[in-house]
Amino acid sequence: MKKIPQFILPLIAVMTITGCSGQEQKAETQSAAQETSQVAAQETGQETYDTSTVEGWAEMVKSKHEGETLNLLFAAHDNSEVMQSFSPEFEEMTGIKVNWKIIDTTQLKNDQLMDFSGKSGGYDVYMVDRFWLDEYVAKDVLVPLDTYLNDAEQTPEWYDFEDILSAYRDGLAKIGEAYYGVPVVGETRLVGYRTDLFEKYGKEPPKTTDELLELAQFFNEKEDGLYGIAMRAQKGIMCASGWMSLVYNFSDGFVDQQTGEPLMDDPRNVEALQYFVDLLKNAPPDISTYTHEEALGAFITGKTAMWLDANALIPSIMDEEKSIIYDKVAFVPTPAGPNGRGAALSGWSVGIPTTSEHADAAWAFIMYMTSKEMAKTLYEAGSAPTRTSIFSDPQVVETDPTMPAQILALEEADELVKRGIAWIPPNEKTTQIFDIVGNYANQALTGEITAEEACTYSQQELSDLLQ
Repeated sequence: MKKIPQFILPLIAVMTITGCSGQEQKAETQSAAQETSQVAAQETGQETYDTSTVEGWAEMVKSKHEGETLNLLFAAHDNSEVMQSFSPEFEEMTGIKVNWKIIDTTQLKNDQLMDFSGKSGGYDVYMVDRFWLDEYVAKDVLVPLDTYLNDAEQTPEWYDFEDILSAYRDGLAKIGEAYYGVPVVGETRLVGYRTDLFEKYGKEPPKTTDELLELAQFFNEKEDGLYGIAMRAQKGIMCASGWMSLVYNFSDGFVDQQTGEPLMDDPRNVEALQYFVDLLKNAPPDISTYTHEEALGAFITGKTAMWLDANALIPSIMDEEKSIIYDKVAFVPTPAGPNGRGAALSGWSVGIPTTSEHADAAWAFIMYMTSKEMAKTLYEAGSAPTRTSIFSDPQVVETDPTMPAQILALEEADELVKRGIAWIPPNEKTTQIFDIVGNYANQALTGEITAEEACTYSQQELSDLLQ
């Protein structure tokens, strides 16, 4: 068996050390709470369950929630499909019926807010993009989960919340001092590249933004039907998200996170957008319509030499049934730019809408599917890892050739933290900010306006929005 690469060990050590004291303290609290609960149950003549095992916990859940039905509203994503494939096991264990609705991400938020505003209780679990979380919390869409997390019966010790990678746990699901979800897809972003093409033409993977652009230009139309790179760039939030894959390598982002003032007229943002436009001149001609799904499709069908997007999509790239390049691809972190490194940190969590009529059963589903007990099972089925125990598993490190690049990218994501910047700006109007920025950036991509005009118009609208 191969040894864990040396550069991985410091990260594992940090993740382990930072979780130890919290885990020990929570374990003592949970054990005491569980004993108190059992004594109280015995005194009232209620049946007690040994929730220290998955089986005992499932019996307890079944006694309370058998016959209930949960309706889930999730994004079209590999992780959604993986979890859905294991829901029959959950149903059998708990007696809870699970109905899934999985839809395109561009429609998901609208459907969730319509469900919430209707107060119908139509859905019990939402899959929530980190881009939306501040707005959802401000509007009281989601239930704070701390009561569940601190309940030793509903969240037994084997769940191990602290095992979730802290960057994901606190970066994707926490607002203020409260958790409003549990991460199911923790994302950074990587450059994927065709090793066969790079070897054929004697090229090295990019380390700087200049090299990334040069490689995209070199490979664009180098062979019939081949383009340089694929990225998300569809009008609106997708384009803003795609641009954000690189923006922090040039600037401090779209908004000053201390004052809330827009920064779109910063010359570094103009430079960043011009770079994005120049880079995507070497993409498929319909790039301005691409979400992450179309960008992935272009790459795995061999149409592009490179790809830049979320690590959570890598399982599809490495799936020999879906991808024709699965055995000739490698990954590196996003390259350094004029402003250094600013690797992405985003993703999805699952939470309970405040309108749910089955909140406790919904938590049972979330807890089971995101538990440490299920982590490796879901990972081996194609789900992106979010837990320290998976990132540090020697078997995983040995067998997953993408893990070193993912870990390096997560280390580089800390560069933004050190600069006091959250990759997704903490603002309840985040979605509106990115809609505005993404609309104008997309027009710059299509040549309707210049990069400088796009930034100027964005500055004007954001100034009105954020005043």
